[in-house]
Amino acid sequence: MNEPLKTGKHPRALFVLFITEMWERFGYYLMVGILFLYLTDTRTGGMGFDNKMGADVVGTFIALVYLTPFIGGLIADRYLGYIKSIFIGGALMAAGYFCLALPGDTALYVALSLIIVGNGFFKPNISTLLGNIYNKEELKPLKDSAYNIFYMGINIGALFCNFAAAYLRNKYGWGYAFAAAGVGLTFGLIWLATQLKHVKEADIRKPMQKEDMPMSKIFMYVFLPAIIAAVIGWFLPGNIFGSDSNDAFIFACIPVVAFYVGIWRKSIGSDKKAIGALLFVFAISIIFWTIYNQNSTGLTIWAETYTDRQIPASIQSSAESIDMLQSVDATPREVPKIDEYMRAVRDDSGKVINTLGPDPYLNNLPKEQWPAEGQQIKTVNAELFQSINPFFIIVLTPILVGLLAWLRRRGKEPTTASKFGLALFISGLSALAMVLAVMSVPSIYTHKTAAYWLFLTYFIFTISEVFLSPIGLSFVSKLSPPRLTALMMGGWFLSTSLGGKVAGVMASSWDSFTDKRIFFGIIAVAAFIGGIWIFAKLKSLNAIVKERTGSA
Repeated sequence: MNEPLKTGKHPRALFVLFITEMWERFGYYLMVGILFLYLTDTRTGGMGFDNKMGADVVGTFIALVYLTPFIGGLIADRYLGYIKSIFIGGALMAAGYFCLALPGDTALYVALSLIIVGNGFFKPNISTLLGNIYNKEELKPLKDSAYNIFYMGINIGALFCNFAAAYLRNKYGWGYAFAAAGVGLTFGLIWLATQLKHVKEADIRKPMQKEDMPMSKIFMYVFLPAIIAAVIGWFLPGNIFGSDSNDAFIFACIPVVAFYVGIWRKSIGSDKKAIGALLFVFAISIIFWTIYNQNSTGLTIWAETYTDRQIPASIQSSAESIDMLQSVDATPREVPKIDEYMRAVRDDSGKVINTLGPDPYLNNLPKEQWPAEGQQIKTVNAELFQSINPFFIIVLTPILVGLLAWLRRRGKEPTTASKFGLALFISGLSALAMVLAVMSVPSIYTHKTAAYWLFLTYFIFTISEVFLSPIGLSFVSKLSPPRLTALMMGGWFLSTSLGGKVAGVMASSWDSFTDKRIFFGIIAVAAFIGGIWIFAKLKSLNAIVKERTGSA
């Protein structure tokens, strides 16, 4: 048995889980960072989807990735335990990444399914394992700082993965980049396997209490109606929400939302107020997660198509030496002709029918800025812009945490509910920055916008993320009735999932927004309204939190 740890010193288990999560997030964010680019690529061996189809697939994937942790967490709680679930989930995700390295539709959809299921087993349970370690009395005062350190591991992985993706796809191709995600996760699992003695004691399954809802009942009242509704949505003639996958997902959410509303209606006293407050915050948080998931959808389109990705000549040779640049020339080239099903058209012999055109990067660049015949311009990969957010997380988190601690000592720290409201307002400002980006050039269809607009929007959004993301699950655990904690955690993941899906639906309609100010303006206004709504309810929200926890 390990000796008791002194208060003030983190156990080695934190370092073990930090490294494991860093490699897992390296793999996940590498994959999701280039997924849309791979799906819409017609030049270097991608799937050749158009923007609508690509965004639909990415949006559906993100939505399902955030749904499965609820199921995986319950199964680990009651049957498998956390360590076994982490290895099962990690193995499935690694298999999915390696499968993405294979060409073809079948490999694509099998791979995404493996990642979705694997994430459900991995994501919630490594966080639970960390929480169990810090439930010891001598470690409880260190719990918040432990999660902040753990969150750094996530963002270190997210920061560097895009550079690996850019290098590998530029030099070797898409398959090598996706395989690198599998290799990274495999490193993480091997590391965890060699360090199990430091975390094994935290693998404690919770005995089911009489007030807990059994899995059979959860399946009957939540999952089965959702599955039936999804099937109806998929096979319904025509499309209500733009595609079969959108219809299936939205239909599936209807009985789940109705289930949560039913729980609220049947509750009494302080439980009813607490559940009502949670459902209100869940609904508003959908707006935040819609903006968050623009990273993999709308902002990826912006970086790929509308952003000036050329770099100064002074650093071009250095970037080129490590294969961080793509070459663009004005030579007309053959590109696949796309049919109404968004796939390449083939003739009777099976050969792809091509049309001539310049490199797509040149489509909205003034012709006087096109490279001369026989010359090239060098651009950075679009996925590298997705490292901006984790970079700012690493830089800003200690500053903002220190600021909040300074305010706390003076009794002026914003309440938990206030932080939610501030996060909505600030995320709205990040979307407003993109409205200004559209307005910064005469027309985004004839001119590229400066790259600093993406740095600005990510900088602003990162502040909102620090306010909201780390406290979300804590807020749920504080307000939930003990018998319903797992279900209410599922509600938090549902809001995250819906935000991912809405982001995908909006991005799939990207080409329909001829004025992109409207695209970004819609989510900016929605975020401002959400923030106003939270502050309008602030007094009652603070009272409910104080009643449940003793402090707001």
